Amino acid sequence: MSHKININGENKVVAHDAEDTVLLAALREGLGFPYECNAGACGSCKFELLCGQVESLCENPPGLTARDVRKNVHLGCQTRPITDISIKARLSNEYEPLLKTQRVKARFLNSYDITHDIKEFVFITDQPAHFQPGQYALLSFPNLGIKRAYSMSNLPNVKGEWRFQIRKVINGKGTEFLFNQVTQEDVIEIDAPYGMAYVRDNERDIVCVAGGSGLAPMVSIARGASDQGLLKNKRLHFFYGGRSYKDVVVESQISDLPEFGKKIFFHPVVSDMTEENIQKWSGEFGFVHESVEKKLGECIKDYEFYFAGPPPMTKSLQETLMLKHQVPFNQIHFDRFF
Repeated sequence: MSHKININGENKVVAHDAEDTVLLAALREGLGFPYECNAGACGSCKFELLCGQVESLCENPPGLTARDVRKNVHLGCQTRPITDISIKARLSNEYEPLLKTQRVKARFLNSYDITHDIKEFVFITDQPAHFQPGQYALLSFPNLGIKRAYSMSNLPNVKGEWRFQIRKVINGKGTEFLFNQVTQEDVIEIDAPYGMAYVRDNERDIVCVAGGSGLAPMVSIARGASDQGLLKNKRLHFFYGGRSYKDVVVESQISDLPEFGKKIFFHPVVSDMTEENIQKWSGEFGFVHESVEKKLGECIKDYEFYFAGPPPMTKSLQETLMLKHQVPFNQIHFDRFF
């Protein structure tokens, strides 16, 4: 059963799919409803419910405060309408989708080891894979009743191939299924594309910074920059941070690009100075945001930044760029995940 969503008294949206949240219904209609994580954590998609009834998908989501609850404020990504509703939300043109989102069935094809705890999973759909390099998808596992956000690591293509580089999470339902149980008989749902940290075309050199499974969107951006000819007159610096030397052996993900070593430069950094790391790692030690600052030097404000990874890493890098060096906000692109 479909329900009407009246936004700010002037934008009328219909949630045709019972599975769609308020956020997804608005984005499918092309409205600029603010969002980032799509998982209830960042709080970007808050709205005030003026009338009607909604269903909350998550009890006490991190993105809502006690004050929000008292003021009848909800999260667009964690709320479904169960009647016609009217809401008040802060819409913005920058969040208007570049591509129409769609939900499609996908069959598991294969998986490949990237590091000791990251694998690339390949899924195939009957429809072309439409997205911008750097964006992510919502993967639904019907038999588990869960949905997870994962970034694509490949490029858009007409073959309908979707690649996701995913880090194994201890006791994680999604990764437990993918790493240990998925077979070529399994079908999942892919809802995509989402995310604002997609590759832009401008005159500035590019910096990609990643840690953990933040590798996937940065690989996609590097490949996209190469494929779109953006590196003819500029360079791309790819920083990757990990705790152990075993975490940062990911150079092969971009070393096959024709500009590698000429226009594309890889900078791995290990944070833990354990005896094993000191013995087996001859590269740089430290935190990845410190490596970015050291290598780019006084010209740090002249770059276009893309980054993804664990929250402490992204927070430290954001503070380094915006607070310490006053890099303009429009040159910084990331989607917050928790």
